[in-house]
Amino acid sequence: MRFQTRKRLALLVLVLGLPAYIIAAVAIMVALDRPPVWVEFGIYALLGVLWALPLRWLFLGLGRDDPDRNSGDGKGG
Repeated sequence: MRFQTRKRLALLVLVLGLPAYIIAAVAIMVALDRPPVWVEFGIYALLGVLWALPLRWLFLGLGRDDPDRNSGDGKGG
């Protein structure tokens, strides 16, 4: 997948997917009887990490320069 495509897909996931995931997680927690606060905190912490694990490949390396772009200075980066 091209770098620019990954960047756009990552933005789409963060702008649309993450809020949808948060709403779904809160809706599920509201549907359940309220557990003790420490259990509820643990569930939210776990859910806060679980969304990123399958998408880790998408976000890796996005902070670097575009490897698909030719710089023209002969340095290759």
